Amino acid sequence: MSGSAVDVLEAGLLRLCDGDADAAGALRPRLGVVLDGLERYVAEIEAFNRAYGLVSYRERDELIIRHVLDSLAPLGVVVRALRESAAGARGEAADVGSGAGFPGIPLALALGDVHWTLIERMGRRADFLRYVAALLALKNVSIEQCSVEAAAAAAGAGGGRFDVVAFRAFRPLSPQLVKTLFGLARERGVLAAYKGKAERIRRECAAVECVVGGCRVIPCPVPFLDEERHLLVMNKPASVCAR
Repeated sequence: MSGSAVDVLEAGLLRLCDGDADAAGALRPRLGVVLDGLERYVAEIEAFNRAYGLVSYRERDELIIRHVLDSLAPLGVVVRALRESAAGARGEAADVGSGAGFPGIPLALALGDVHWTLIERMGRRADFLRYVAALLALKNVSIEQCSVEAAAAAAGAGGGRFDVVAFRAFRPLSPQLVKTLFGLARERGVLAAYKGKAERIRRECAAVECVVGGCRVIPCPVPFLDEERHLLVMNKPASVCAR
């Protein structure tokens, strides 16, 4: 990877540490390891993207900023959500519709003590995720090749196993989708939806209000990107209303 791309990536990681003690606590002690893993990950996306159609970008800096740093922008929020829902235990998290591994692979590199399950229904992309997890020796990552509906059905009536269920560039929120996603989350678990403009988020929240009862919309600016980014956090309720 060129020196300029490495500089953008490292500078972006350091910016994410500014003003957020939880993000800094996760990144600063392992900055070299995380940076090395992300560099190798970016190189593999570049090598496989044309054949596999993993993610849209024009140049390397755009891949780093719009996808890698975007995935890590809510790192501190995710750390706090895991702390609350995992109650001190080793966290379990899911990345639904993982695609090229965003946000799951960057978050797994940053949070080595959290196990991440990447759920991806497309075989070619799931194969890429398995390859990258093996190449980067990510022992805290596993891949499940299935739809979110199949994953939720496998969890059964006993409830899910994840403290945090994250998703990025996934489907628009609907009551049925949110109920399905909550099926993956354990009691006290949360959904963490990567979203853009606040105005659109308000519309999506209104559409699922009967299911979640309330949403937290947390600004998560991405280094070097002059666009709105938010994390929409929804706590799993004791029960959900009928559609």
